Amino acid sequence: MTLRATVEELVREFRANGRIVIVGASLAGLRAAETLRAEGFTGSLTIIGDEPYEPYDRPPLSKQVLKGWVPADHTKLPRMREVDADWRLGVAATGLDRDTKQVRLADGEQVPYDRLLIATGTRARQWPNPSEAALYGVHTIRSRDDAAQLQKALAESPSRVLVIGAGFIGSEVASVCRELDIPVTVVERGSAPLVGALGGVIGEIAAQMQREHGVDLRCGLGVSSLEGDSGGHVRRAHLSDGTTVDADVVVASLGSIRNVEWLEGSGLAAGFWGVGCDAGGRAFDINGVVTDSIYVAGDVARAPHVLYEYQFLAMEHWDNAVLGAEVAAHNMVNLEPNYRPHLLLPGFWSGQFGVNIKSVGVPPFGDEIVFTQGSVEERRFAAAYGHGGRIVAAVTFDHGKWLEYYGKLIEQSGPFPPPPPGWDQPPDMKPVPAEFPDPRVPTAIPDVVLTGHAPSERTAEFRPRRH
Repeated sequence: MTLRATVEELVREFRANGRIVIVGASLAGLRAAETLRAEGFTGSLTIIGDEPYEPYDRPPLSKQVLKGWVPADHTKLPRMREVDADWRLGVAATGLDRDTKQVRLADGEQVPYDRLLIATGTRARQWPNPSEAALYGVHTIRSRDDAAQLQKALAESPSRVLVIGAGFIGSEVASVCRELDIPVTVVERGSAPLVGALGGVIGEIAAQMQREHGVDLRCGLGVSSLEGDSGGHVRRAHLSDGTTVDADVVVASLGSIRNVEWLEGSGLAAGFWGVGCDAGGRAFDINGVVTDSIYVAGDVARAPHVLYEYQFLAMEHWDNAVLGAEVAAHNMVNLEPNYRPHLLLPGFWSGQFGVNIKSVGVPPFGDEIVFTQGSVEERRFAAAYGHGGRIVAAVTFDHGKWLEYYGKLIEQSGPFPPPPPGWDQPPDMKPVPAEFPDPRVPTAIPDVVLTGHAPSERTAEFRPRRH
């Protein structure tokens, strides 16, 4: 038998009788499990999750659930196929021993594996003062339980909601409040809403939208402290300019934290921006050497992308979780040259204040922005981001049908400014600075982050404004 034949026989044996453990029982974990079974893996499959629930869909939590349209417990993800897995729900992974190939759990059990998929995602960043965070009426929103509790609070018609942080989640919460006719104040440390993800030019448009819909928007400020009453219910916030805001519901929308603490001491390239891996999902160790038996997918993964100078990208997007998990699962049970790359062109959508906002590419990679279609005044337009003379991203407000056009230009490294499609070209098509802030400002962290070139890099690149 040749060496190649021997290796192929080992892979067949692994597919039939191997042990795969998936840590993370959310969207990425479920889709990876389904792909493994679809690829013919019939061995032992264990899925570990710290929440007690089967995988559920998160995008509706800050939209339909908060509006009361969909109960939080009705967001369970559909199953594409049976996965025949041993589900370990409600128990967190606390450690990884790569020498013995075992995952340590919070209940003391150790789960052995032949191959491991890390899909532990992110969690909401809590209000930093623990005693203030414990006040009744102070919320974050990331999990199904978070959304259920906040929806209940909004349904009780609070006198005012204070949202701290005007990223996508914070802005969506503010939008829901106004739809429910609830007074809302938004405090944003950056210069405008959405500024971390889309830059200052688009952020100013988002600010106008919020104010037009009655949001008390205060930018360039922070919240110094929260004050509760004698019953332990939050009643007031003290801002960095010395003013106060009376509110009985506070939503801390301060970005997310990658769930990597359980990997401390494992020797993997895990840090602030997640776990470094190659484009096929194989995890890097801290020396930049790719591992053979550990893979990464979803929000916790960060991998180099050919379109963005091979910088590592960390993406908190629904399609990244699905497609990245499918690629990693495929590669876990196949051999070279049948490995697949995960080179997704990032995309997202958000509905807020009656406008559908969509984007493709990596806007923070751009230095400049140009409006290419539509009208800013009518909140119906397309704009493209450029870097080094090529288009790298695009954003649309109620103009999403054109995103595919811009996506193809980005994939082809098309010119910037791009040739505008359609007939509704704006009168001014001169590129201007995109005005992205320092990504180290917590509330200004975009949901797609350029994290440098090294697998163990833990800082983000700061691109100062050019004006």
